[in-house]
Amino acid sequence: MAPCFALPSFMQVLQKQMRGVLSCRFRTYANLQSPRFERRLRHYKSTIWKDNFIQSLSGDDHGGKNMERVCKLKKEVSQMIYKEELLRDKLELLDTLQQLGVAYHFRDEINWVITNIHESMDQISLFAMLDDLHDVSLLFRLLRMHGFSVHEDIFRSYFDDKGNCKEKLYSDIKGILNLYQASFLAKEGEEALEMARHFTTKHLTTYLESSKHNNFRLKEHVSYALEIPLNWRIERQHSRWFIEQYKIDEQIRPALWELAVLDFNILQNLYKKELKHMSKWWTDSGLYEKLPFIRDRLVENYFGSVCLAFEPEHSSFRKAMTQSNCLITTLDDIYDVYGSLDELEVFTDAIQQWDVTATERLPKNFQICILALFNTVEDHGSEILKEKGLYVIPYLRRAWKDLCKAFLVEARWYHTGYAPKLEEYLENAWVSIAGIISLSNAYCINNYVTAKDLEQFLAGYPDIVRYSSLNFRLYNDLATSSEEIKRGDIEKSIQCTMRDKGVSESVARQEIMEMILKYWTSLNSEVCGNSAFEKYLKNVALNIPRMAQRIYQYGDGYGKPGSDTKNLVTSILLESINY
Repeated sequence: MAPCFALPSFMQVLQKQMRGVLSCRFRTYANLQSPRFERRLRHYKSTIWKDNFIQSLSGDDHGGKNMERVCKLKKEVSQMIYKEELLRDKLELLDTLQQLGVAYHFRDEINWVITNIHESMDQISLFAMLDDLHDVSLLFRLLRMHGFSVHEDIFRSYFDDKGNCKEKLYSDIKGILNLYQASFLAKEGEEALEMARHFTTKHLTTYLESSKHNNFRLKEHVSYALEIPLNWRIERQHSRWFIEQYKIDEQIRPALWELAVLDFNILQNLYKKELKHMSKWWTDSGLYEKLPFIRDRLVENYFGSVCLAFEPEHSSFRKAMTQSNCLITTLDDIYDVYGSLDELEVFTDAIQQWDVTATERLPKNFQICILALFNTVEDHGSEILKEKGLYVIPYLRRAWKDLCKAFLVEARWYHTGYAPKLEEYLENAWVSIAGIISLSNAYCINNYVTAKDLEQFLAGYPDIVRYSSLNFRLYNDLATSSEEIKRGDIEKSIQCTMRDKGVSESVARQEIMEMILKYWTSLNSEVCGNSAFEKYLKNVALNIPRMAQRIYQYGDGYGKPGSDTKNLVTSILLESINY
C-alpha cells in the first residue's frame, strides 16, 4: 500500500497555476492546429439556478423535533415488520416500505423476513397462502429485488400455451399490474416473463382505453406503470409520487405515511446543504467563468448524484459525483466543441501520462481543465486514503484516462469524416457516456470495499458496468442525437442503425428501444443474480439508466433543461411535502 501523503487542494493548485504556468509559454500552441481551424462554439442556455439563489435555500426549522419523531416511528415500524403474521401482509408491508423510500432504515429487519421467506420456498404451504397472481408477482419481485434466486416457472400455471393469461384472470387488473411490474425484472433467456410482459402491456393498455371501468384510482396506477415500469424509475421521484398516493389509500398505515413524509423532508434538507456546498465549490473554481463554452449545469449534476444514491450515508459519494459530473461535461465540451484534433491528441496524451506539464504548448483553457481534473481526482483519492487506508487513485485515474481515450476516438471520427458501424460505435460509446466514472467512484467510495476487491476491479470493467453504461448511452442518443447531428457532431446509434440496415429513423428508434430492453435484461442478470458486488453498487448500476431514462424522457433535459427538468429538480431537492 502506498504511503499517505498530503495533497494541496484543487483551489490552491489551480490559483497557483493560473498565476504561473498558465500565464507563459503559449506562443507555440498555434502550431498544433490548422491555419484554417475555427473553433465550434455552441451557445448553450445559461443555468436557471444561480449561486445566490442556491445559497439562500433554507431547511426545516423543526429539524430536531422531526428527528425525534422519526426515531419513535422507526421503532414502531420495526415492530410491525417482526409482528406481521400473514405472508400476504408481510409482502405488502415490505413493498410499501420500499416504495415509500424508507426501506433503507430497516435493512436488517427486511433481510431477515425475505431470507425466511426464501428458505420456505419449497414448502407447499407457502404457495397455499399465496393463491392469486398479485401475491405471487409481489413475492417474485421482492425476492429478485433483494438478490434471491427465484425461477420464472412460478408464473407458468397462470398462462396457456400461447402466452396468454388464463381467462379467469382477465378481470384481475391488480394482479396483472403486479405481473407487469415483475416482468421487468426478467433475466436473459426468460421466455415466460417476456410473454408476461407482452400480454400484460397489451391487456393493461386495453383496460386503460376502455370506458367500461370507472375505478379512476386503479386507472391512474395503470397509466403510471405503463409510462415507466417500477424497475426503471428513479427512486426519489417515485417515492414522492407514492407518498401522495398512499395518503388516500384505504389501507393506509398512518405511521408509515408519517415516517415517509418526515424522512423525505429531512433528506431534502440534507440535499440543500450539500447543494449549497457544491455550488460554492463550482463558483469558486471559476471553471465556467474561464471556459464560457462549457455547459453550466451544477444543479443538474448534483441532482444526478442524488438519483444514483439518495441515502444519507452516501453523502461523500454524491459530492464526489457532482464534481465528477461537472468535469465530465467540461471535458466533453473540450472534445466536442473547443479543441482541434491536434490539440486533443496532445491533451489526451497528457492525461494518459497524468502530467500537466505535457499541456504547456496548449491554450490556457486546456491547462485549466486538466488541472481541475487532476487535483479533483487526487483530492478524492486522498480523502479515501485518510478515511479507509485504501490507495484508490490508480483506479480513479484509469476511469478518467479511458473516458478521454473514448472522447478522442469520437473526435477523430468527426474530424476525419469517418462513419463507424453500429457495433464499432457502441464499443466506444459505452465508455464515452462516462458510466465508468460513476461506478468507479461508487466502487472506490463504497464503505465495504477491500484492497482485494480493488485489485479485481482493476483487472477490467465487469459486465455490470458495461450493461449499465450501454443503456445510459442509448437513452442519451434517443433524446440528443438529432440536435447534435445538426450541430455537426458524429453520428450516434440511431444514425448508425439507419445506415447499416437501410431503415428509416422511426424504425431505427424502435430497434434502439429493443436494444435497451435487451440490456435491461442483461443488467437484471447481473443485479438479481449471484454477482459478487455489494447491493449498494448494484443499485448504483441500476440507477444510472433509470436517471438517464428520466432526464432524457422528453428531450435533452440536461443540455437544454426546460420546465420538465426544473419541475423534477424542484420536487426532489427543493419543495418539501406538506405534513
